[in-house]
Amino acid sequence: MKRVATAAVLIPITLLLILRAPAWLLAAVSAGIALLGARELLAITEHYGVQPMRRPTYWFMVAVYAFLAVGLTAQTQILDIGGALLTLLAACGLAFFLFLAIGMGRSELRSAYPAAAASLAAWLYVGLPLGLLVVVRELWAGGFLVLYLLLVVWSGDILAYYAGRAFGRHKLAPRISPGKTWEGAIASFAGATAVGGAVLAHAPQISMALYSFGLVTRRYAYLARETPAMSEVLLLSACINVAAQLGDLVESLLKRGAGIKDSGTLLPGHGGVLDRIDALLFAVPVLWYYAALRVMARGHI
Repeated sequence: MKRVATAAVLIPITLLLILRAPAWLLAAVSAGIALLGARELLAITEHYGVQPMRRPTYWFMVAVYAFLAVGLTAQTQILDIGGALLTLLAACGLAFFLFLAIGMGRSELRSAYPAAAASLAAWLYVGLPLGLLVVVRELWAGGFLVLYLLLVVWSGDILAYYAGRAFGRHKLAPRISPGKTWEGAIASFAGATAVGGAVLAHAPQISMALYSFGLVTRRYAYLARETPAMSEVLLLSACINVAAQLGDLVESLLKRGAGIKDSGTLLPGHGGVLDRIDALLFAVPVLWYYAALRVMARGHI
């Protein structure tokens, strides 16, 4: 019951943010989620005997997201696609050196390298994917694309859970996540691919319907000049689902190695923030690469 109630509150808020929120608000909320996720990940690393750099990690993420918020705001728009990408790549390149430099001030020098690696992992695993999500939404009129991504991830997660409970007989990765089954994974793959194919194949029509009801602003509607080929849509949806399932397993691996069940207790019935966004963190880069390749090949989404 707690799981359903939490989802009933979070899903409408998430959809409003994706479809209507201005750039600065989406960046601010994404930063908040990234900070909470990083906090949980750094807490997990303590179970591996690592003493992480908490404050430097948090301030680094805040700085990057603040720059994105300012640069992507419609009134300033100082960042284009290339500028946003360079910002995120520069953050990736500078992060490890920055954290190592901070580590030189530690009393126990042996802890500097693992602590810096943990902070870098927090940025790459949590901060970067959520930053890419903001970029997709802002620079490619991607509000509808992000909605599509969420529908693929959510439908795959739901189908894996219920199909696994009803028909699951063969364990997918018993050492990592004993509850996951091949039957659930196959149902997730097939169902999410079908859902994604149906949504993206009819993206202009669905997007304009949402716009006519005031559920999405014109800036974030899907106004592509052409509908992607069905083979392209199905392949993208399949890749997103595979990435999402891998993301779920990777977080389970981290928790299993740390000897804990949930990444946190923030969300009643759902565990921590990482428990809710683990699949999304692996799925977002797939959508970003698709959008980037399509723009490079055609000049538009």
